[in-house]
Amino acid sequence: MKLLVDGVTTKITRADQELRVLVYPSAIDPSSAHLRHLTGHLTVRRREIGTRWRRVTPGRQALLVLAHLQCGDTYAQLAAAFGIGIATVYRYVREAIEVLAALAPSLAEAMRTASRLAFVILDGTLLPIDRIAADTPYYSGRHKRHGMNVQILTDPFGRLLWALPGSTHDLTAARTHGIVDALAEAGLKCWADKAYQGAGGSIRVPFRGRRLKRWQRQHNSTHAKIRCIGEQAMATLKGWRLLRKLRCSTNRITNFVKAALVLHHASA
Repeated sequence: MKLLVDGVTTKITRADQELRVLVYPSAIDPSSAHLRHLTGHLTVRRREIGTRWRRVTPGRQALLVLAHLQCGDTYAQLAAAFGIGIATVYRYVREAIEVLAALAPSLAEAMRTASRLAFVILDGTLLPIDRIAADTPYYSGRHKRHGMNVQILTDPFGRLLWALPGSTHDLTAARTHGIVDALAEAGLKCWADKAYQGAGGSIRVPFRGRRLKRWQRQHNSTHAKIRCIGEQAMATLKGWRLLRKLRCSTNRITNFVKAALVLHHASA
């Protein structure tokens, strides 16, 4: 059996038919900046390790990785579409993600960028993961599901500055990553929600309680208007469909988030 994919006739083996691999046309709308950025770094990577020949060009590999991130296509679907093996797809995706993750800014670099801003917004969001009940460190009692708690820093316009996953409560994760200390050292004003109550320093949180005074309610209203801008960064991060339901090892999630951050900065 043969299948026509992108003008190339690909042979479908009996093993593929027995596994009932469903092949379908998939369309993505990748940013040209994303494609150029990733292609350039993959070209440099191949030159560094001395790669002489591969089944796909750096540009095709970049397109494959973007399809995986943006559409969440499985390795089997990508293998059928690009005419390569599933193991090869896995190696290509892992290589590209590691290349991008190595380019991600550190917290210190993010602080230097943020020092020129009037303030930053700190928030956390849960990325659902496909884990079993035994993985209690990744279970969120609030959301009633397993997931990675990602700490996000944004600028006053909602643009993503820095992000890193964790497996703990927002305040604990912020302290573990060194965000609280970094903000205090930089003397940078930061708006956050009630989950960061008790962080101290320059992190401003709303008042808690049911019987608040009028000026406290007004403060909370103003605080919420400022903090809601950070939701744009969360939408940007979750715009990569793969991050909406991660089915990989929890050890690899950090690199996926860093890769999304680098691609976001590449198109900014």
